[in-house]
Amino acid sequence: MESNARPRAIAVSETTTQLAQVMTPTDANFLGKVFGGSLLALIDLCASATAQKFSGLISVTASFDQVDFHDPIEIGELVTLTGRISYVGRTSMEVTIDVAATNLRTGVTRHTNTARVTMVALADGRPSQVPRLQCETREDKVRYLEAKLRRAARSERLEELAKTHERLNSASDEELDKMLSESDSA
Repeated sequence: MESNARPRAIAVSETTTQLAQVMTPTDANFLGKVFGGSLLALIDLCASATAQKFSGLISVTASFDQVDFHDPIEIGELVTLTGRISYVGRTSMEVTIDVAATNLRTGVTRHTNTARVTMVALADGRPSQVPRLQCETREDKVRYLEAKLRRAARSERLEELAKTHERLNSASDEELDKMLSESDSA
């Protein structure tokens, strides 16, 4: 008999996943630094591995919620991505990823990026329930509560955007022209 009970809780410390890669000239942008798209692909890979490790299920990207670029990464540096689950819903997980770049000649390591990615666990192609998250430390609890607030704010923002979209699409051409002229004078 299949149970609808939520799987056991998994400690945040058990969710940590690390990936590392030396950045090569194929990762360069026009300025000779690491191209943001190359880094985003690594972030997505780390988020997927972290979510799958936690849930035990194939996990797909629902959204890139935030990616902060603190410091450029040089070609030839070792990039280490550390992912951990920071929040779980019923079928979704927020993965926080910290990115560090190490100059292999000097040994100096810098924190270059922070990213938050929402992943959804799938079973038979459909969203599937994930384990609970056990917060062990004060930092885990703060991260979890901050993520919960981000999730609520994202839901409110999406709802407000949908209302605005509907209002703009139902406006007459004259109303749109008036809104445009008001925005140009602001």
